[in-house]
Order: sequence, then structure tokens, then C-alpha cells
Amino acid sequence: MPRDTALELFTPFFATLTDPRVSRARRHALLNVVVLALCGTLAGAEGWAEIERYGRAKLDFFRRFLDLPHGIPSHDTFGRAFARLKPDALLACVQQWLAALGRAVAGEVVAIDGKTLRGSFDTAAGQSPLHLVSAFATDARLVLGQVTCDAKSNEITAIPLLLELLDLTGAVVTIDAMGCQTKIAAAVRDAGADYVLAVKDNQPALHAALIDAFVAHAEADYAGRSLRRWTTVGRGHGRDERREYFCADVPAALKASGQWADVASIGMVLRSRTVAGQTTEELSYYISSLSPKVKAFARAARGHWGIENRVNWVLDVTFAEDASRIRRGHGPENLAMLRRLALSILQNDSSVKDSLKGKRQRAGWDDEFLLDLLTAFPED
Repeated sequence: MPRDTALELFTPFFATLTDPRVSRARRHALLNVVVLALCGTLAGAEGWAEIERYGRAKLDFFRRFLDLPHGIPSHDTFGRAFARLKPDALLACVQQWLAALGRAVAGEVVAIDGKTLRGSFDTAAGQSPLHLVSAFATDARLVLGQVTCDAKSNEITAIPLLLELLDLTGAVVTIDAMGCQTKIAAAVRDAGADYVLAVKDNQPALHAALIDAFVAHAEADYAGRSLRRWTTVGRGHGRDERREYFCADVPAALKASGQWADVASIGMVLRSRTVAGQTTEELSYYISSLSPKVKAFARAARGHWGIENRVNWVLDVTFAEDASRIRRGHGPENLAMLRRLALSILQNDSSVKDSLKGKRQRAGWDDEFLLDLLTAFPED
């Protein structure tokens, strides 16, 4: 298939976007602005000015498949367009792209977590840093969607909105203790998914009930018929790690309360880490709608860390997200969405063996590699 024809596979995903700019002031098609921004983000650009410079350096390449009668848009044009573009409209286009990658979430562990874009504050305008709540399919390595909220404390209201945007049928949704709320558990079940929710002191009665339940199991030497136990050990980066997973039936009183939708099991994880001869331990507790099968519980509890390691950390280290000073209108949220789409594309690429930073450099230097990334959809 010729490259120009292959690129028709991705451009329609953004063709339905409504241009929010004033008609008489438009010199560049919105589709071109979005495609150039995505390509620049894939290739290592970290803001509108860098995207403009990248586009100008690759003008002949982009003219192969984009109609650019006025050349590459200026960084101000990128800034104005993305400041006005509605994030929910862009998210719908991104979700079409992800669907075209052919990765279903049924059976996936989908981790939901928040992240603050620390550089997006504007003191003069009284604007706090943007806080995003994202959903990450840990095995498929896809960021499925995001919603914004004013602060971490507002994740409780943002998470149900995110659940409404996604098709999570058959998935296992994991959320940290901030999201351990009865309404959120019910929303996950309404979405056709199971939940594994971390429990801490923000739910004091529930936390105490789980502690009491596992103390009773410990006093019985973990010999109860309902208890399942599994241990993993690992070594790397100069440390030894041991994880003991415990899973059991729900205590009768907790189930009888009816507060937690379809609650079917409780879990505990004991993490031991030894570094330079010093050992630290951490206990975590969970409730879940999954039946008490310890390996399924372990997969979900362990998988939740994927959003920290493979999304939040990578966005800061490889994409310099915290350093971004874009803060106008919807610009921070829209560029964050493009970063997450670029991250999903790069993590799903298997054509070369390289780090994410290396793949971004390749995309900037090698036009053919960039085209491979843009057109890596399964054949019908």
C-alpha cells in the first residue's frame, strides 16, 4: 500500500472535529493542526513552539499527505486552536484511534489514577494546576481516556464521569483509596466491570473490619477454608521484593450491610522490600467484586502500579509533562491528551527494540518510522 494511501487510515479519526475558531481568521485546516501536533509530540516536541519548528523542518514530508497552502501554522495558531478545542470532542476522536488498534479491554486490568500537571498553574489569573484522572489498560498499554478536575480531592466526582466515557465491559477496574467510595463501586458495576478498590483510613469502619478479618485469619494460621494465599519474589535494581497476597470471602457483616455493590471478596497484600540489608514492610487492604481467587486478585493489585510506572512517571521523565507551561484555555488538557495518545502508540509499537525516548528520537529523524507508527492498525 502506498504511504499516501496508508495515511488515509488515520486522518479520518479527526475529520469530524468542529473547528472552534472564527471562520474569517482560519488559514490552516483544523485537521492539519491536530495531525501536525500529534506528529510533533510523537517526535519529541514538547510545546507549540517546538511543534512549529519540527513542522517547518519537515515541511516537504508533511506536504506528502496534508494540504498546506500556507505552510506550517505558527505556534500562536497551535495555541489558539487547542485553547478553544473542546476536550471531549478530541477525546472521542482519540478513542476511535484506540479502537482501531484492535485491543479490547475485556479481561484487562484498567487502572484509574490522578496526576497533576504542575506547570499548568497561572498565578496571575488565579488558575490552579490542572489535575487529570486517567484510565490505563495495563496489559494493552493504552491510555483509554481522561477527565479533568480542579484538585486531587475532586477525583471522587471525576471518576464516575470517566467511567461513563469508557466501554469497560468485562474489565477489572482498580482504584486507589481516594476512589474507595460506595457510589464509585456501584458505577463500576453499572459499567459492566469488576472492581478492586484499595482501602485506607478514609474509610475507617471498613478499614478496621478488614484488619479484624485478616487478624482472625492470622490467628488461625491462615488455614481457613475461604482463604487463598500466593507469594511472589523478585530481584532487580539492587533490591529484593517479596509479595504475599491473601484473598478471602467477605465477612458476613460487611456483605449484609449492602453498602458495597456486589462485594464478593476482601484482599490483603504484604510487601517486603530489602535494599542494602535494610528491610521495609507495607500492608495494603482491598475490597473487590471478584470472587476470592487469589491470582486474579494479585494480578489486579499488582497491575494498578502500571499507571504509575508506565504512564505518570513516563510522562514526566520522557515527555517532560510537569515542565510544560502551556496553560491557556483547554490547551493543557488537549496537549495532555495528545501526549497520552502518543504514549499509547509508542508503547504498542513492536517494530523496533528501543526505549520510549529512543522511539521518539527515531520518529523525529526517520520519516518512515513515523509513518509506521501512524499506520500500525490491524489488517481487516
